[in-house]
Amino acid sequence: MSELRGLQPTLLWSFFDDIRRIPRPSGKEEKVADYLVNFAKQEGLEHKKDDAGNVLIRQPGTPGHEDAQPVVLQAHMDMVCEKNSDKEFDFDNDEIQVLVEDEWVTADGTTLGADNGIGVAAILAVMSDKKCEHGPIEGLFTVDEERGLVGATSISTDWLKGRTLINVDSEDIGIFSIGCAGGSDTHVTLPVKRTDPKGDTVVQIHLSGLRGGHSGIDIHEGRGNALKILNRLLYQLSKNYPVELMSINGGDKHNAIPREAIAKVVMPGNNIKPAEEWLNHALASIREEFHPVEKNIALKVEQINDPAANVLDKQSQRNVIALTFAFPHGPLEMSRTIKDLVETSNNVASIKCNDNEVKFHLSSRSSNDTALQATLDKFEAISAIVGANVHQPPGYPGWMPNLDSNVLQVALDTYKKVTGEDATYEAIHAGLECGLIGEKFEGMDMISIGPTLKHPHSPDEKVHINSVQVFYNHLVKMLEVLA
Repeated sequence: MSELRGLQPTLLWSFFDDIRRIPRPSGKEEKVADYLVNFAKQEGLEHKKDDAGNVLIRQPGTPGHEDAQPVVLQAHMDMVCEKNSDKEFDFDNDEIQVLVEDEWVTADGTTLGADNGIGVAAILAVMSDKKCEHGPIEGLFTVDEERGLVGATSISTDWLKGRTLINVDSEDIGIFSIGCAGGSDTHVTLPVKRTDPKGDTVVQIHLSGLRGGHSGIDIHEGRGNALKILNRLLYQLSKNYPVELMSINGGDKHNAIPREAIAKVVMPGNNIKPAEEWLNHALASIREEFHPVEKNIALKVEQINDPAANVLDKQSQRNVIALTFAFPHGPLEMSRTIKDLVETSNNVASIKCNDNEVKFHLSSRSSNDTALQATLDKFEAISAIVGANVHQPPGYPGWMPNLDSNVLQVALDTYKKVTGEDATYEAIHAGLECGLIGEKFEGMDMISIGPTLKHPHSPDEKVHINSVQVFYNHLVKMLEVLA
């Protein structure tokens, strides 16, 4: 029997144990959607599934609360699929391997999927909990949240009856989210030309060991971006040695800070040793610079036996490195109204190098629509300098805080009753589906709560066991009061 099934609350952890066994990358949630539909059928509950794959399950109120106003409980089905480079794992087919370590549940070399599997499990637990008193519940389970809130975008405006929504996708116990940033992506395609190399030896430069993390929640910490650091090293290296760039690649998910990056270059064989010594010396300075937040930056320089292939010509190489340098990463502006809140940021999320083009993916966030647009315009202007093409698909809206919210007051009062402690609230620099849902359903009163979750979107993701119990007890109490 899985260790998870011995944890409290038993119902919630049992459902999470089921969910972690179901592959559910963004855009491939069919199996977990089927699991939810089967749950509804077994419980005899009204349910529906739309063309996008979103699932809605309706449960009547418990005796005496049948006529209460419905409450929407909302979570997303998909998970960010990240793993350590030395971990053999197929996210399309393999079960997440969980580890219980002291007060935490984590995974073995991959993301855990507690974001937002714990939220999905909590909703199912409430619907199965015979001790829970509640009014009518609408369990809304969305797809493809992690790639840009895709599922929430497609929800039909006649789907929900309730006008009180509890999103269960927050990541600090006792700290409720009442607002979030909007966001948008920028896809940059830079045409490149190739030529025969002058050097005779292929060298691979692999930067790794960075923490990565969530490009919204963790962006203020100043964690290193592997692409930006590796590009910086290449820029400086090329000033001292004849370096011909074959490729630079790294990053994957738009909302994950890149943890590692690889460049392949061609050099004269007699330059490899001094270039490696130079790189190690330069990296020592970078390690010192990032030491407060990055303890394990590693660099591996190795000769590749493959014959030297076509390299970028001088102008293309100059453009790739310059463009990577020019695109900013990290906080761009701090909020002028909410202390210590990042207003606008950008994540240089990935670079993919092909034969005739290099593709950049940038992910920007802001709680200020005009600042977000200015950021997107900046990237368009920077790209134009080197003749790169830009595509900026529609983004998603932010969620403006409402301090007069009834569900916020209920959350604060019930948390005090459950724990004896005062809760707090904040707006966050991350995207939540509340922004889109609130835009679709006028008058929706919303809050986001959750247990303590650390390092989402990275293989270090972990959830605090005791906080899950507190989170569930609090959710149950809120539903009782709202009934």
